[in-house]
Amino acid sequence: MRAKRRGQDSVIADLRQEGALKALFPRVRGNALDAVFLNTSGGLTGGDRMVIAAEAEAGAHIVLSSQAAERGYRAQPGEVAQVDVTLRAGAGARIDWIPQETILFDHAALSRRLSVHLVGDGSALIVEPLVLGRQAMGETVRAVLFRDQWRVWRDGALVFADAISLAGDATALMARQATGQGARAMATVLLAGPAAAERYGRLRLDGLSGASLIADDLLLVRLLANDGFDLRHQMLGVITALADVPIPRVWRL
Repeated sequence: MRAKRRGQDSVIADLRQEGALKALFPRVRGNALDAVFLNTSGGLTGGDRMVIAAEAEAGAHIVLSSQAAERGYRAQPGEVAQVDVTLRAGAGARIDWIPQETILFDHAALSRRLSVHLVGDGSALIVEPLVLGRQAMGETVRAVLFRDQWRVWRDGALVFADAISLAGDATALMARQATGQGARAMATVLLAGPAAAERYGRLRLDGLSGASLIADDLLLVRLLANDGFDLRHQMLGVITALADVPIPRVWRL
């Protein structure tokens, strides 16, 4: 999908959708274009592929979220679900990628790739929360394959790269002192744009979570929590501090 600036508002310039992935457009609450993605298949398993591409043209603002938590289900041996997201923001534009949690079940296999391309003073807020099973249901993730790769370019130059890999017993991996110290849920948040340094001072983090101002225009936040409920409470505060518009209604507890 692509959005453009019309007066003070951001509106749809182009939209294409197919397969199980659909886009919904709630009633606008401000000048940004709100888009909510829905995976009508109900989740991801080995062999599935989901591709999302969104562009905010010069001066436009897109806020993208998901209608519900994504689910990574048990995959057959050797099969890995693929998710590719490409975001572009032109000069003076902003794009917010704020999907709800991805829940990984035992024996899930998921590989994600996120590419962000910024022009001039274009900005992006990226939020990716991850939950290892549903603790309230007594679920334990003993075998999983999860890869998450982020790349951010500004005017063609690579300014940020990050990768997370979980392979094997995720519960044991997250129990280690140097990884999660027993956390069952985590999130990575990145604000790339001129407001990063100023928004850094607004953050209030809990427990093992932390933030790093990598550059004046690049702020990274890592969140850790005991479960998805605690993680969401942390994220609501972080998103409120970093966003320019109200949190999408689908995020409200």
